[in-house]
Amino acid sequence: MSSDHFQGKSIPEHLIDARIKGSIASSEVHGVEIPGHIAAGADAAKESTILFMLLWIILGNFTFSLLILLGAGLLLWKAGRSAFLGWSRLERLHRVIEEERWEIEHHRAQEREELSELYQAKGFSGKLLEEVIDVLMADDNRLLQVMLTEELALPLESYEHPLKQSMGAALGVLLSSSIIGIGLSIHSFYGFLFAAALILSLATALTSKLQKNRLLPAIIWTLAIALLSCGATFFIAQLLK
Repeated sequence: MSSDHFQGKSIPEHLIDARIKGSIASSEVHGVEIPGHIAAGADAAKESTILFMLLWIILGNFTFSLLILLGAGLLLWKAGRSAFLGWSRLERLHRVIEEERWEIEHHRAQEREELSELYQAKGFSGKLLEEVIDVLMADDNRLLQVMLTEELALPLESYEHPLKQSMGAALGVLLSSSIIGIGLSIHSFYGFLFAAALILSLATALTSKLQKNRLLPAIIWTLAIALLSCGATFFIAQLLK
């Protein structure tokens, strides 16, 4: 029974695998530790801007009608995708929680061993360790919470609703399209470039501040990558003419 539960691994090895599993299940869909709707909005704004710039380079110009059509399509795509990814994350979390609940109901002896290993690592031993384990094992709901946080390292804070992430992504595309449109109305070349650089800088500054990263290097890297992408596209376009 024990070997089936631990799959031939020691308890520490099993706990390491469990924490990796919990980390994957709870990972943010945008790869950052900031609110999902903000991450979705910033990503959508930057991606939309890069796409506008690439099309501007490939086509040689960028009209308001193209901006509206492309912006509408991007808004629906990014909003829908962010909602889908949010729901997928919640499904992963729910699946992991139900798997752990099943293990508590069917492998109590092994769960006790895992708890003992975890709390020994915290400095508990002897009679005190046994008393702590007995208290935790006496309540399945409390045990489930402890195993999720201690074994799987799964944070149990409230998670953002997928539709909120979807709205963040939609707002990012909308703001990006609007600022690009204002830039185009000022000047078809310099206005467009300034608007694109402004969007990329603001979106990067927002996420950098929330992640407590250095602001200036983050903006420089973002603009440099954008310049490299657009420059390479322009060079290839010239070769293909």
